[in-house]
Amino acid sequence: MKRALYILFLIIMNSKAFSQSWIDTTLYPFENRFLQLETGNMHYVDEGKGETILFVHGTPTWSFLFRDFIKELSKENRCIAIDHIGFGLSEKPDSVPGTPEWHAQNLSEFIKKMNLQNITLVVHDFGGPIGLAAGIENNDRINKVVLFNAWLWATKQNQEAQKIDKLINSRLGKFMYLNMNFSPKVLLKKGFANKKNLSKKVHQHYIKPFPDKNSRTYLLNLATALVGSSDWYQKQWDQLGLLSNKEWLILWGTKDAFITLDYLKQWQEKLPKARLKEIDSGHFVQEEATVEAIQAIDAFIHK
Repeated sequence: MKRALYILFLIIMNSKAFSQSWIDTTLYPFENRFLQLETGNMHYVDEGKGETILFVHGTPTWSFLFRDFIKELSKENRCIAIDHIGFGLSEKPDSVPGTPEWHAQNLSEFIKKMNLQNITLVVHDFGGPIGLAAGIENNDRINKVVLFNAWLWATKQNQEAQKIDKLINSRLGKFMYLNMNFSPKVLLKKGFANKKNLSKKVHQHYIKPFPDKNSRTYLLNLATALVGSSDWYQKQWDQLGLLSNKEWLILWGTKDAFITLDYLKQWQEKLPKARLKEIDSGHFVQEEATVEAIQAIDAFIHK
């Protein structure tokens, strides 16, 4: 009886995902899969066979960000891309912390339940601290790391982060995030060096997952954690030695106005043996320099 109810639940969740009329299946043609975690039902994509590549997105994106990577790299690899709880097609439960450390525990549970091994971990934006923290906890399962623009150290002394934190925690900031869907509508677009690289059709795929005020609390929670989780970031940074002996590839958008070249310098000091490819793009390298980034990852995996 329990198994029958569970199967029915999965059918309903898959039907719900496919019923989202805003999803263009020519852009995102993957089978929707779900894994029940302690905190909610996580949506993910699992395509291809071979070495496992695990894609971890940031905010306000979801697995859609890596759609072209999955299409191409799944020809010779197993490509898994998750949607954090509260993002994309994953469940959006009420009254949860929604902090990076909370998301990292969810991802760690996902890795263990899926029994993933020899993982090439691909992280970006808030997916950096989230994915790397889960990687540190499961370091014996990680083989390689691909890092797009991200950070993993204390932020509370950073003046720009302090300015953002002050705005986000103000009444105006909360209003913009919760009532105006400010993060995907405005901030995401500002992350592009060339705004023409973000078509209206693609942009809608980042706006639509957050249709109401309640769904946008996940965006606000991560935004407030930019400084709010500062001590936790530093703790992960101090433990990065558990991953620093892995092979690393850094793909860095040099025109990122948010996570700048100063961040890259800090990564280079910590990981002097990492391969580096600087890319002429903004924060969302995956959208602006898709082919170049895919080729770099493919060469890194199959060198």
